[in-house]
Amino acid sequence: MLERTRFREALPRDAADQAEVFHHAVMEGASSRYTLSQREAWSAALPRTAEAWMARQTLYPTLVAECDGHCVGFCERDASDGRIETLYVWPAITRQGVGSRLLELSLEALLAAGHSRVLIDASLMLAPALEARGWTRLAEETVERFGEALPRVRLAFSRSQAL
Repeated sequence: MLERTRFREALPRDAADQAEVFHHAVMEGASSRYTLSQREAWSAALPRTAEAWMARQTLYPTLVAECDGHCVGFCERDASDGRIETLYVWPAITRQGVGSRLLELSLEALLAAGHSRVLIDASLMLAPALEARGWTRLAEETVERFGEALPRVRLAFSRSQAL
């Protein structure tokens, strides 16, 4: 899969695919760690429309993984705060290196932009993999979406860890 995947900055034409990747990553990919009601609330927090995701592209530089002409994963970064905003991969292709590569490239971009530390609020699925790669756990927290409590983990990666 990874050999057929191209990584590039998002284009407006990727927005509809981003909406679908997000929805399916949450509803299917997060099913082992979050209840159905939690996943429904999480998924509803961002509209499933191309227009909403095009608007997000203007707020957050977004790297996409493209395979066979479609966005199959993406990573949004908050360049001003030095933070990974989102990281989602189509559930059928998880654990094939796509998410890891999106994160590596986004992390490199934030560090190259002068940030000494990069933060991410990771889901319960993502946090263990990041910690295994050297990210430092800062806190566990819960956010509320439509009356549902969603636990997540705040992690940091420092420039010194990249050396």
